[in-house]
Amino acid sequence: MKLQTAVSSDPTVQNGRAHQAVWPEMIEGERPRESSSLIRSIGVAGGRAELYISGQSEGPRNNPRQFLKGEETMKKLLWFVLLLALLTPGLAMAQSVFDGTWKVDLKTAQFPTKPDVYLLQDGMYRCKTCVPAIAIKADGQDQKVTGHPYFDTMSIKLVDDRTIEELDKKNGKVVVKSKTWASADGNKLMFEFTDSSATNADPVTGKGEETRVAKGPAGSHAISGSWRASKMDNVSDNGLVFTYKVAGDGLTMTNLTGQSYTAKLDGTEAPYKGDPGTTSVSVKKVDTNMMEETDKRDGKVISIAHMTISADGKSMTIAVHDKLHGTTMQFTALKQ
Repeated sequence: MKLQTAVSSDPTVQNGRAHQAVWPEMIEGERPRESSSLIRSIGVAGGRAELYISGQSEGPRNNPRQFLKGEETMKKLLWFVLLLALLTPGLAMAQSVFDGTWKVDLKTAQFPTKPDVYLLQDGMYRCKTCVPAIAIKADGQDQKVTGHPYFDTMSIKLVDDRTIEELDKKNGKVVVKSKTWASADGNKLMFEFTDSSATNADPVTGKGEETRVAKGPAGSHAISGSWRASKMDNVSDNGLVFTYKVAGDGLTMTNLTGQSYTAKLDGTEAPYKGDPGTTSVSVKKVDTNMMEETDKRDGKVISIAHMTISADGKSMTIAVHDKLHGTTMQFTALKQ
């Protein structure tokens, strides 16, 4: 199970928080909107300053002392505008509600209701809900699979009547090791894994559990049947932590496994780097505290995620619609 979010939308969505800096001489309704670009921020601030300047210079200009006083005021205000222009980028970025490092809280995970379906019988292993579906010999040898960007061979080894081990490789290199076993009563399916299929650093590790929805056919292995994800006991931090940074009209995402992107917050498509299963991404603002991310693989939409910041700015709710598998899941990330 991968919790990379890819997460995973427009200047405010990942950029979100409104510029709440003190804007001298500005009325409340004229504050720059959140996530505005540097140019927009300077323009609004500059425009307000110009109004103020013209207000100082109203009236007859035939009095030399009044003229000089007005000129001095203008110089001071121009210096103010220049200083404001220098400070605005930092203030804008520092106050984006999406800016910062976030960590997924596994206790909040709401898993897909659609079950996974496995069948291990007569020497064959089948993952019927994998996309594309997998059907290989369960003989412990590398078997070729196609259509999966993260691995190109898989081996399934029977350990005993309740346990199997899986080994996935890409170009001859091991990218996933996992062990799966059914409980004694057959109602739970536990798993543990080490996954480096989408990481350019240390592998992601974790443990979890699925609950039986339906039994497999008579005579099949204990892992056979329909199962629904019910719990993730743990996942290593590098599979849970990601960082957003808003700069001007763009958002940059980075994580600990080497994935990254920099995208404009207007929905423009941009490259998604470091993930063999995701080739491009687009992000756009939905409202002040929400953005939408769309991930694609070779031009086809594979997932859409909505990220919403809480009122206190301390948590982010992430709802992911997996278009490949026709499932949805939701979890919360906490600001670190």
